[in-house]
Amino acid sequence: MRALNIITLLLVIVGGLNWLLVGIADFDLVAAIFGGQDSALATIVYVLVGLSALWQLIPLTRSMSVGETAAQANVGHH
Repeated sequence: MRALNIITLLLVIVGGLNWLLVGIADFDLVAAIFGGQDSALATIVYVLVGLSALWQLIPLTRSMSVGETAAQANVGHH
């Protein structure tokens, strides 16, 4: 599960950086790379970023209930 957590965290970071670019420069990097907001590839990236954010709720809720160090040690060991 560690690899999945790293991948999803990276996708959440990509999504956050993309929104930063949208906010400060009105530029959607994902859309620019994958052929526009309505392209199938861009849609897949948007969905993966959203699903990654949902997945990252798991370690967040664990860190809030048992402490950050313990939550990181137990990721994927439910």
